[in-house]
Amino acid sequence: MTVRDVAVEAYKEALPALTASLVGGLIAGVVLGGMRAELRAVPGLLVLVPALLATRGNVYGSLGARIATALHQGLIEPRVTGGDERLRAAATAALANGVLTSTFAAVVAYFLLTFLGSRVAPLPILVGVAIVAGLLSGIVLTVVVVSVVFAGYRRGRNPDTIVGPVVTTTGDVFGILFLLIAVRTVLAVAGVF
Repeated sequence: MTVRDVAVEAYKEALPALTASLVGGLIAGVVLGGMRAELRAVPGLLVLVPALLATRGNVYGSLGARIATALHQGLIEPRVTGGDERLRAAATAALANGVLTSTFAAVVAYFLLTFLGSRVAPLPILVGVAIVAGLLSGIVLTVVVVSVVFAGYRRGRNPDTIVGPVVTTTGDVFGILFLLIAVRTVLAVAGVF
């Protein structure tokens, strides 16, 4: 197999996922553009958006890489079973890391904006939004990553090639969607919106 053959094969595997990633990113942008009222109601939220989206990509991309490595090494089978301790531990760790990192990002954003003298929502609002969005998007991303990696592996695809674009797309689309839901939920509970 030549270098050209390897490159062509890699592009054939990755192109559909990259195309979906592009479309998903545009959809996420449209949703974010429609969140004007929420962005005004929660000052500092826009500063938090890149950190929250990056968190999804980093945490759940790492989950996909762990699962792909375990599949390649024969440590797990490409199917979901309740008794698979390694898979359950990896998914739980990713979900916990996602929520904790989102919370940390909200706290840092709050103190940074306060230090800079910028208008910022109360800390409990920012943290509440980060936790709800982190939990909801984490659950969806865990299911999607595990499903896509297993399905791709069973079909003879290299999960390392598809996990990045899938996590990016799913993280952007559901991250923004659940951010919108989280803002509305937290503000409704707080009696603000």
